[in-house]
Amino acid sequence: MANAPYGIRLLVGAAATIVEETLKLPQTILMYPMTLVSQAAHLVMRWQQNVADLVIKGDETLDTLFPPKAEQAQWATFDEDVAEAEAARVTPLKSDRDRRAEGRFALYSTDPREPATSTTKAGGKNTAISEPPEIVVELDYDELTLAQLRARLQSLGVADLDALLAYEEATKARAPFQTLLANRITRASAK
Repeated sequence: MANAPYGIRLLVGAAATIVEETLKLPQTILMYPMTLVSQAAHLVMRWQQNVADLVIKGDETLDTLFPPKAEQAQWATFDEDVAEAEAARVTPLKSDRDRRAEGRFALYSTDPREPATSTTKAGGKNTAISEPPEIVVELDYDELTLAQLRARLQSLGVADLDALLAYEEATKARAPFQTLLANRITRASAK
């Protein structure tokens, strides 16, 4: 077919668009409230962004006209201040481990400076523990808290539990650790 004149093609295209939009009208009517809300939210956010841009520009202009004074608030601390304070301090800070060994956590913490070698009475004579059992080294037992030890006990056998209890009694003799190990040995032996 030969090309129709431009005006006729324009009218036919407009008529086809009107028919298509008329068929979409029920769906468009349902979506129209959501579209209005979306456009309103877009306009509000754009307005807020423009206001924020104006405020930033105002801050920059005021900073150039009236440079801020170099003041430090009483409560503000900076890394340089902390380094100077630590250098000037005569007494060293307590480590986290020292703080954990105080108060209600004293029974559950260990002192890393405490030697693993100690003496215990076995059959009326003193015996020295020079090397900890393998399970102590494997679990890093001296560094465990009571909760950490409790979590690891499920996987240990009676022989390992006995070795841990003997080691605890020979070194630190902490009552909560001894009780936990003894109870676990009893439960494991009953199975």
